Amino acid sequence: MTNSYSIGIDIGGTNTDIGLVRADGCVVARNTLPTGKYYVADLYVADICDKIRELMAEMHVDKIEGIGVAAPMGNYYTGCIDNATNLNFRGITDLNALMHSHIDVPVVVSNDANASAYGELIYGGAKQMSNFITFTLGTGVGSGIVIGGKLLHGKTGNAGELGHAILIPGGRLCGCGRKGCLETYASATGIRRTALELMEKRPEYNGMLRDVPVDVLRSKHVGDAANAGDELALEVFAMTGNWLGIAMANAVAFSSPEAIFLMGGPVHAGEVLLKPLRESFNKHLCFVYDNSVDIRVSELPDNDVAILGAAALVHLAS
Repeated sequence: MTNSYSIGIDIGGTNTDIGLVRADGCVVARNTLPTGKYYVADLYVADICDKIRELMAEMHVDKIEGIGVAAPMGNYYTGCIDNATNLNFRGITDLNALMHSHIDVPVVVSNDANASAYGELIYGGAKQMSNFITFTLGTGVGSGIVIGGKLLHGKTGNAGELGHAILIPGGRLCGCGRKGCLETYASATGIRRTALELMEKRPEYNGMLRDVPVDVLRSKHVGDAANAGDELALEVFAMTGNWLGIAMANAVAFSSPEAIFLMGGPVHAGEVLLKPLRESFNKHLCFVYDNSVDIRVSELPDNDVAILGAAALVHLAS
């Protein structure tokens, strides 16, 4: 099986990453398209398929098992992108049908968070697991849920949006239009916001983050400062870990997972996030689940996680 291949496609608002993935999870070749330049879906998909053929020719691969696509508002049931706001081609785009007009292999479409969860199952640290949850900390908070070895899609195909579970009623305004969603607190964007709020409340603070212009400040700056011992930055991660620990403890109550995997930039801050997170998780976890859930960092390589997640979707078609 190590000589079988699939294609993983990660569609972002700026770029589309395309990878040829071997069955053992090695991304053997990749290419990129600038998503933002396309206003017509037919042309966009045609160019993607040309890139796929180029990758196959480059690696002398004459057959692929299928194509997995991680897309904003990707609908597993229909194979469509449903009204994604960050793409220039609007409305409902039938990726499945468009791709089949160029390449006759199975095509599986899902959103990026669900794809990441399946990538962890097929290629990462959850290979021997039947029940787990993934949290991806990025611009927002994405999540994917696997129960009984199967990715949870729900009625609409968009199950598992734990980043939009309300953590603090009446709290921070979220991009979804509601207030207090988890992602407004635990995402990279939320970490930045917490840091700015604390600095505004403490004009006497003169630590590392004061040297970073406000328009430049990102969660990585906060993580670096925390690891250097900056007290305000450490407090930001203590607060973030507490919030995320509560959300994760709540998530355990509905699916009783074996493990929760964390991925995304803020996770690289390490123990300044993970230590308060574990403490909060254990504090808020219902006693019936004590010592039953591992909190782990994703084993998927950062540079490959999106492509591997998408390629893993091909296994859903088998």
